[in-house]
Amino acid sequence: MCGIFCCYNRQGDLASFRPRAIALSKLQRHRGPDWSGCYMAKDTVLVHERLAIVGVDTGAQPLVNEDETIILAVNGEIYNHVALRKGLKNPATFKTHSDCEVIMHLYKEHGTGLCNMLDGMFSFVLVDTSVTPSRLIAARDPIGITTLYMGYHSSAPDTLFFSSELKSIHEECDNLIAFPPGHFYDSNTKQLERYFKPSWWNSDQGEIPHNPVDYELLRTSLEAAVRKRLMSEVPYGVLLSGGLDSSLIASIAARETDKLAEEQERLRAARKAAIAEGREVPEDSTLASWPRLHSFAIGLPGAPDLIAAKKAADFLGTVHHEYHFTVQEGLDAIPEVIYHLETFDVTTVRASTPMYLLSRKIKAMGVKMVLSGEGSDEIFGGYLYFHAAPNAKDFHEECVKRVKNLHTADCLRANKSTMAWGLEARVPFLDKSFLEVAMNVDAKYKMFSKGAEQQTDAEGRPIMEKYIIRKAFDCSPDGKAYLPDSILWRQKEQFSDGVGYSWIDGMKEHAAAVISDEDFAKRAERWPESTPDTKEAYWIREIFEGHFPSKAAAGTAVRWIPKQEWGVSSDPSGRAVSIHTAAYANGDKAEKQ
Repeated sequence: MCGIFCCYNRQGDLASFRPRAIALSKLQRHRGPDWSGCYMAKDTVLVHERLAIVGVDTGAQPLVNEDETIILAVNGEIYNHVALRKGLKNPATFKTHSDCEVIMHLYKEHGTGLCNMLDGMFSFVLVDTSVTPSRLIAARDPIGITTLYMGYHSSAPDTLFFSSELKSIHEECDNLIAFPPGHFYDSNTKQLERYFKPSWWNSDQGEIPHNPVDYELLRTSLEAAVRKRLMSEVPYGVLLSGGLDSSLIASIAARETDKLAEEQERLRAARKAAIAEGREVPEDSTLASWPRLHSFAIGLPGAPDLIAAKKAADFLGTVHHEYHFTVQEGLDAIPEVIYHLETFDVTTVRASTPMYLLSRKIKAMGVKMVLSGEGSDEIFGGYLYFHAAPNAKDFHEECVKRVKNLHTADCLRANKSTMAWGLEARVPFLDKSFLEVAMNVDAKYKMFSKGAEQQTDAEGRPIMEKYIIRKAFDCSPDGKAYLPDSILWRQKEQFSDGVGYSWIDGMKEHAAAVISDEDFAKRAERWPESTPDTKEAYWIREIFEGHFPSKAAAGTAVRWIPKQEWGVSSDPSGRAVSIHTAAYANGDKAEKQ
C-alpha cells in the first residue's frame, strides 16, 4: 500500500502550487517511505508516496500511459492483475511490472466498469487529459480496506482534494468525507456511485439468505483468499494474536509458504539442470517470505493472547516473535496513535495502540507486509454481544451492518496502525469471493449460545461464536490438523482485551485522573455531536481535536457501539458482555489472565 494525494481542477498557477502539494502529501509519507512521485497535468496535480511490494524496481507512481494522456495514482494491491492483463481486448504496452498499471488500460476499454473487475484492496485516482475538461475517476475498494478522503473548500467548491489520510487535506477543506467503500466518483457526473452490489448487501430490504452451510466451500474459499494475498516480492509475515481468526490465517499461510518453498526448490533444481545441459533456463522464482514463516504477537507480560499465540506458533512451526509493552508505554503512544488513526472511536484507539507498537517492531526487522485476521467477527457474528440476537434475521442484519461499517473501525485500525510505519496489512477474510460464500449462509447456522446455556453439536463441540468457520477447519483433507483444539475452539477475546486486561483498565484509570468532573459535566456543550459518554471517550476526543480541530474533520469519525436494542452494554470491550466470564466458568478451552 501507499499514500496518494490529488488536487483536481485547481485554478491559477498550478506550478506554484506544486511545492504545497508535495508538502501536504509528505504528511502521509510514512505510508510510502520507499519513493515519492509528483505529476502535473493541465489543472491537476497527483502525488504518490510509495511502499514497494510488487514491481519493486519498476513500479514508481504516478503511472502514465504511452501518450501521457492518462495519469494514475493507486494505494493498494490488485491480486488478479495478471489475469486482467491477459483479458484486455486491445494490445497494450506496459511500462512497469506494477500490479496497478492495468487499471489505466481497463479504463480505456471499460470506463468506470473497471472497478468491479478488480480483485484486491485499493483506492485510486485516475485523470484522463485526452478530453476537455479533464476527466477524473476516483474509487475505493468494496469494503474499505484501504483509506481515502475527499474534500473541498466552500470558497472553491469545484476544486477537489483526495488523499489516503485526513491529515493531508483537512487544512485545505472545510467540507470533508471519508470516501465511501464500493463507490467511484466521476467528474463527468459529479456524483458518487456505488459499484459494489453483492447478493447479500440489501438485508434491510428483507433479502435474507437461506443457504445451508457448505463447510468444504468455506474452507477452500478462505484458503484461496490467503493464497492470492501472498503475492509479494518482499519479506512477509503474519500477525498472530492466538485468537481464532489470526491463527487460521497463520495456519493457512504456513501451509502455502511450505508449498511455495517446495516450488522454489523445484525451480532451482530445474535451472541448475538446464544450465548444466545448455538448455533454455526457466524463469527464476523468488519466495518473498523467509524460508520459514515468521509470526508476531504483542501484549502485556502474561497476557491471554501471548500464551495462546505461543501455543499456535509452536504447533504451526513458525518463527515466533513475542513483544511486550507496559501500560505506561501504551498511554505515552496514544497521542501518536490518534494522529495516525484520525478517529476518536474508543474501541479503535484501544485496539490500535498495541498494533501500532507491534508494527514498529515488525518493520524494524525488514518485513513490509503481514497477513491479519480482520473481518471474521463481522462476517460470522463473532462479537460476544451477538449471543443476544433474538432471531436469525436480526443476527444477519447486524452482520451486514458491521461489514458495511468495517471501514470506520477494524479496517481503519489495520490499515493506519500498520501503515504508520510503512507496513502493509492484508486481510483474507474480506476477500470478495469468500464474502460471497460466508455472507450468504443462513444466519441460523451462525447463532450461538454461551455460559450456562452452552449447547454442543453431535461431536461434543461447543456451538459457540463463529462455530461454522471453526467447524470448517476442524478436520483436514490431508489428515493434518490446522490448529490445536485449544486454539480452534478458544473463546473470543477482543484484541484490546487479549493483550492484557489491565490495558483497558489502565486507559480508564488514566482518563479518570486527567479529566475533571467539571469538564466532563459540560461535554455536551463542547461536543454536541457524538458526545463522549465516558471520561475515556472525552480524553480521546480531546486529543483528536488537538490534531484535527475542525468540525469537518470530526465528521469523518464514526463510533463503534454494540447493538443497544439487544440489551447489551454500550462498552465495546468483550468483558463488558456478561456471558464472557460465564463462558470461562462453563469450561471453554481458553486461557484467562
